[in-house]
Amino acid sequence: MAKEQLQVLNALDGAKTQWYHFTAIIIAGMGFFTDAYDLFCISLVTKLLGRLYYTEPGSPTPGTLPSNVSAAVNGVAFCGTLAGQIFFGWLGDKMGRKRVYGMTLMLMVLCSIASGLSFGKEANGVMATLCFFRFWLGFGIGGDYPLSATIMSEYANKKTRGAFIAAVFAMQGFGILAGGMVAIVVSSAFKARYPAPAYEDNPGLSTIPQADFVWRMILMFGALPAALTYYWRMKMPETARYTALVAKNAKQAAADMSKVLQVDLEAEPEKVQPKAQGNDFGLFSKQFVRRHGLHLLGTTSTWFLLDIAFYSQNLFQKDVFTAIGWIPKAKTMNAIEELYRIGRAQTLIALCSTVPGYWFTVALIDKIGRFAIQLMGFFFMTVFMFALAIPYHHWTLPDNRIGFVIIYSLTFFFANFGPNATTFVVPAEIFPARLRSTCHGISAAAGKAGAMVGAFGFLYAANGIGVRKVLIILGVINFLGMVFTFLVPESKGRSLEEMSGENEEENAA
Repeated sequence: MAKEQLQVLNALDGAKTQWYHFTAIIIAGMGFFTDAYDLFCISLVTKLLGRLYYTEPGSPTPGTLPSNVSAAVNGVAFCGTLAGQIFFGWLGDKMGRKRVYGMTLMLMVLCSIASGLSFGKEANGVMATLCFFRFWLGFGIGGDYPLSATIMSEYANKKTRGAFIAAVFAMQGFGILAGGMVAIVVSSAFKARYPAPAYEDNPGLSTIPQADFVWRMILMFGALPAALTYYWRMKMPETARYTALVAKNAKQAAADMSKVLQVDLEAEPEKVQPKAQGNDFGLFSKQFVRRHGLHLLGTTSTWFLLDIAFYSQNLFQKDVFTAIGWIPKAKTMNAIEELYRIGRAQTLIALCSTVPGYWFTVALIDKIGRFAIQLMGFFFMTVFMFALAIPYHHWTLPDNRIGFVIIYSLTFFFANFGPNATTFVVPAEIFPARLRSTCHGISAAAGKAGAMVGAFGFLYAANGIGVRKVLIILGVINFLGMVFTFLVPESKGRSLEEMSGENEEENAA
């Protein structure tokens, strides 16, 4: 038997797209903008860190980070993110979305600044403190995933909910773009002020002492967008679904949403049962496994498989840039010039394939549905990975490099216009309100585990078994993603309570 829906939730489901929807997208989206900036800006400055702290006197080539240090500097934020997704996801269901949302933001602001202030002049001291603060920065970023998605899904209406959640996620593209642009601006300013010879002309003078400020400025800039949105985050009311369905305070929910929607809503406390029998099951109950077990398996497995493929791009990015002549050999440039070239390359990739893919999803997700976009994305990623892998020798010849870059770009276009966006959207829609943030956090953490496999497992694999075999394995992984997509239900145009079964009363059997 279905119970009657609360008027306040009906009002949210049926609301026309209004100004408050856009403010919610911007407030939640700026968190994601900062997340992407902070996670991806480190890859811009690793070459510079290598030159500053690991250059051997008399070496014919500039210093680079040793592979274990490089893995730690790049990967420690992922470890923090994974822990933060699970912890803050659980906390968001326990304490409320809004209270936890401010905590994650403050953590991100403080750790962005602290990672730019890494102590010491010795390589070990700087890298150790950098890794320490990057871990806690990742921890804060992790909390942003489940909370941003859950808040946006609970504020949105039925008709355009997918586009709103995807728009929050799409701000990630702008964050990556901003990372490249900040690197270009900072490096250009230092290049103009402190000209330096190339490494092969004068190894000692090619890395100016002031370069130590450059990477710190780029890392610390991440605190700015987060700090700017803190005030607005604190002014957002708690979501009505949390207040009514989890905190069981229908009066407060109606009062909050009356202000937001600018309509009068009745409180209807009689419709909020203190505990609906049989419908208050926990995450580790048989009932959860029966109702949502396969859904959770679907959201975790698809996100895990996607991120293996998505983050393995780090393997090829440098090769791709060098192949098309965007980044010359390290010894032909000075330190700041190299940073400028890497920033420019990342900006162009973001503009051409990363940002457009996200917005294709935003435009079409409520028209063709989550399932179709995810299936299509995995399908094309599988096809393009095999297209790169099977004739791999053909692509390594200088005449065919542009073709390689085009197919490579298309793979990531279909990741963003495909599972990279939908794996973020769906877990925020299909679970009950009291477990929504937790389940999204678990799904996102599975994704980050995949990111670690992609970014580090494959780095060693490429050295061991060669790039061609790695590409074939990635093709198979994308195919598996396509198979597991069939476990995830379609949520287009349906209310959150309908998807999660919260409107169905069960008699406790």
